[in-house]
Amino acid sequence: MLRIRRSLPRTRKLLIFVLAALVTLLGTQEIYSVLKAYNRDDALPNGVSSLSAGLATDFQAQADTTTAVKARTNYTGPAQASTGLTKTTAGSPQTSLLATDEVEDARLFKVVVQNNVVRAPRVSNSSAHKTNPKTNKKARKLESQSLHMAIRLPGSPFGPNGSEAGGSSSDGLSVDLIHNDEKVDLEEELVANEKYAPSWETYTIQAGDTFADMAERTLGLGYSEVMQLLKKIPDKKTFTRWRVGDSFDFKINESGKLSALRIMEDGRSGLLIERGDDSKSFEVTRFEKVAQTTERLYAGIVNGSFAQSASATGLSYSEVLELSNLLSKKINFRRDTRRGDQFQVLVEVAMIEGQDTDSRILAAHYEGAKIDLAVVRNPTDDNFYTPEGYSLSPAFNRKPFKGNYRISSSFNLRRKHPITGRVSPHRGTDFAVITGTPIQSPANGRVVKSAYQANGAGNYVVIRHDNGYKTRYMHLSKRLVSEGERVSIGQKIALSGNTGRSTGPHLHYELMINNSQVDAMRVQLPEGKRLSGQALVAFKKDAKQFLAQLDHDTTSSMVASRSKQP
Repeated sequence: MLRIRRSLPRTRKLLIFVLAALVTLLGTQEIYSVLKAYNRDDALPNGVSSLSAGLATDFQAQADTTTAVKARTNYTGPAQASTGLTKTTAGSPQTSLLATDEVEDARLFKVVVQNNVVRAPRVSNSSAHKTNPKTNKKARKLESQSLHMAIRLPGSPFGPNGSEAGGSSSDGLSVDLIHNDEKVDLEEELVANEKYAPSWETYTIQAGDTFADMAERTLGLGYSEVMQLLKKIPDKKTFTRWRVGDSFDFKINESGKLSALRIMEDGRSGLLIERGDDSKSFEVTRFEKVAQTTERLYAGIVNGSFAQSASATGLSYSEVLELSNLLSKKINFRRDTRRGDQFQVLVEVAMIEGQDTDSRILAAHYEGAKIDLAVVRNPTDDNFYTPEGYSLSPAFNRKPFKGNYRISSSFNLRRKHPITGRVSPHRGTDFAVITGTPIQSPANGRVVKSAYQANGAGNYVVIRHDNGYKTRYMHLSKRLVSEGERVSIGQKIALSGNTGRSTGPHLHYELMINNSQVDAMRVQLPEGKRLSGQALVAFKKDAKQFLAQLDHDTTSSMVASRSKQP
């Protein structure tokens, strides 16, 4: 507007100023005339005082607290819409005056506002107040203008277009208005009297979360409470093993403090931490969830590698790994397997709350062109045997570790020493393993030596096994067993390293029969044990049932699923 005004010529600016002044004077004169006509005593009903200068304030109060009121009169003739004018008199509640064009005796209603609800008593005597016909026209004009002002006031019960918000009834305003004060008060009272009952909530670990932050932000614990809680936990690493996506359950009491905390250590067992009766200490107990056991039968055909073929049947990664390790004790997958070989696997799965937690293989059957092997788990000792009762696990493992590692130096009685260059027999087998690789006992036995040799073997361990064989392990980074200690097959006894007279990290492994070193990779090792007596009878009974399930003919990868109650 300022830009437009500045761009106009000077003569036009003066003309606009004169017109604005004229409009202002005419508007002021019109308002004064209306007020003067309305303030005459004969323009108002008897008993009603003159309109005060605070007209806008009265309309504001009415617009914020009342709703539009409609009245009906008993007469014959054309219907007319009534308008209302509300004003406040000293010492009395708000009142509303209703006037009509066609009826001579307008009725006066007394409207009381309580808690934003309009209440109207019975109609007063119609003959008590009458409108002067001479001033009726001016009064109606002022009422129309006043109503227009009330419509435009903030908080008015009318809509933006002047229409009443919501629907309306042709019967007018009911005397007994329905309201919900009692219902609201009752609901608030019920909520206030309801006893607080904490419920279990779940928190999922997010990136960047630490237990200290979660304890303060989510669990409502202070520093002293966190330290006290850590003292009660059996394993101090319980709160540091969490990964993104892991979760824990908790309860918060009425004061916003931790009431109970539930942490799962694995799929089946966990810790329950509860606040003590003194509200300052914590109590920790272990618990286990009840699992339902399900048996699943898988069948497949070798097409490519055995691991890929087993995975194609629906077996999980851990189940494929367990099956491969199990069959590899008797089957060389590179030499003995052929395309088209068939296999079946019976797996027992533990389910908690509809989710698979852990599983184990009960039986397996591999039927190929070069080998036919069936194995069954014995529930008595949890080891695998052939249907005839022969142990699948050898009495003596070929290598003292899990997995496959390259042989850097074989057993060789005519080898030249890598440091001196002279012919020096190598009476063991060197494996190229990195420092810290776990070393396991290949059979049951007892430790006869656990010591350190500075310019030779470094850290070394010697074990005498139950069948009379001896094994020796050199250049270790750490010894985990002591002299005289009893060890079992597969037990971790040391960590590989590069100590003593060594050119790099490796494991020197020796096998001695009758105190003479032999090639551990070629010598004939003792077979596993065989069940006998009642143990063999009980095993064959269980094996017969498992083998019958394995022989079930089907073309589907999942042959059967059978639930067993815990």
